[in-house]
Amino acid sequence: MGTHTADRGTGSIEVVTGSMFSGKTEELIRRVKRALLARQRVQAFKPRIDDRYDTTRIVTHDRLSVEAVAVANSESLEARVEDECDVVAIDEAQFFDAGIVDVADRLANRGLRVILAGLDQDYLGRPFHPMPALMAIAEQVTKVHAVCTACGNTASRSQRLLAEAQTVLVGGSESYEARCRACFVARDVARTVHPERVTRVPS
Repeated sequence: MGTHTADRGTGSIEVVTGSMFSGKTEELIRRVKRALLARQRVQAFKPRIDDRYDTTRIVTHDRLSVEAVAVANSESLEARVEDECDVVAIDEAQFFDAGIVDVADRLANRGLRVILAGLDQDYLGRPFHPMPALMAIAEQVTKVHAVCTACGNTASRSQRLLAEAQTVLVGGSESYEARCRACFVARDVARTVHPERVTRVPS
């Protein structure tokens, strides 16, 4: 992606994080497109597990997209980063193994700009590893927010709507809603909580 290699400066790590429907991927794509306008060589990656909208592109809920490579793990990602690359963009970083932290660190130490987007909390409101470690080593952390579908306030948590027990459940508006702290319930099925306040808004 891209045709020109810019002069490589000091490497860095940027993390964009927040709940579902908060615009994390949209912000990642915005930064990728700005890098391409600057004629920098960009490579984008996504976890192979996330095939909701496309198997070979990073896609937002609103269908904005950029070309990407789907990889199985952090080791495979690192092996695919080309020597002339300037910017590495990684979506859904929370789905990668713990090795993604060291990979991001090594890439930044090589002088690359590494941009990662991912959920900061899981469906129980707990830190979603490895995101906390990535935020700790990042030069820049941007926390974005959604709109609570229950009350309309600022949302920072992802409410799971399906009765699934596993931590990793890839899904969209059929599986999750954005909720504020007051409306969030740390359990699997939440449609019975404040039913009179729940309204559907476009994600």
